[in-house]
Amino acid sequence: MTILGRFIPTILRSWIRHQVMRGDAVHCPVCDKGAIAYLPSGSPPRPHVLCPFCGSRERARMAWLFLEERKVLRTGLRVLHVAPEQCLREKLTVLPGVKYTAGDKFTPGYSYPRGTIDLDITAMPFANDSFDLILCSHVLEHVPDDRRAMSELHRVLAPGGMAILMVPIALDRATTDEDPSVTDPQERIRRFGQFDHVRLYGRDYVGRLKSAGFEVVEDAMTDRMSPAEVFRYGLLRSEVVHAGLKPVTVPR
Repeated sequence: MTILGRFIPTILRSWIRHQVMRGDAVHCPVCDKGAIAYLPSGSPPRPHVLCPFCGSRERARMAWLFLEERKVLRTGLRVLHVAPEQCLREKLTVLPGVKYTAGDKFTPGYSYPRGTIDLDITAMPFANDSFDLILCSHVLEHVPDDRRAMSELHRVLAPGGMAILMVPIALDRATTDEDPSVTDPQERIRRFGQFDHVRLYGRDYVGRLKSAGFEVVEDAMTDRMSPAEVFRYGLLRSEVVHAGLKPVTVPR
């Protein structure tokens, strides 16, 4: 923490940031606020990433735009939020009548928001058809048995429900690159993009989701936007929304 940060209370630092960063060059669809810029983030830092007000990143902003466009958000929604982003958590928990469950795989040395449960998505403690909306963004690339996780996510999703299942994906690759024997952090960074990733998905990701029972919506949203809109919302052109649908079975 900087010397300035030690002596200025958090609430005052937040107020100063809001005053300094307010503007109209960019607009975060999650918190619905305009700013002079998105802040850099990552290792190494990338520009144009973090909303200075709600902390949303590109994928959270894209997911929220997708949910709004598809009119998924409604009263009484039963939501499962895996590895919950705080910015989306704050939006979802104020929906009228929402039944919100947040879960994450607890790791020693990390802290988790109050109310978050320790959750293994390959063996979830929920009944079939428990949720109308599941958000599980940039999670499956960390899970060794991702096919079992996909099957579990499909099981707990209610008919007519939607699961947002975004992952880092190399669209120039036909097949997913994975090798359980790769455990060296540097080699994982080289092959999979991050030290704790166990694979890099290719275009066959859709087939994996379908094998788990999902109908799949694959939406490269930025292809439908102008460059000005992509910049204003702070989106990545390489990011694609993958949504798994569980159809309603009509009795014969």
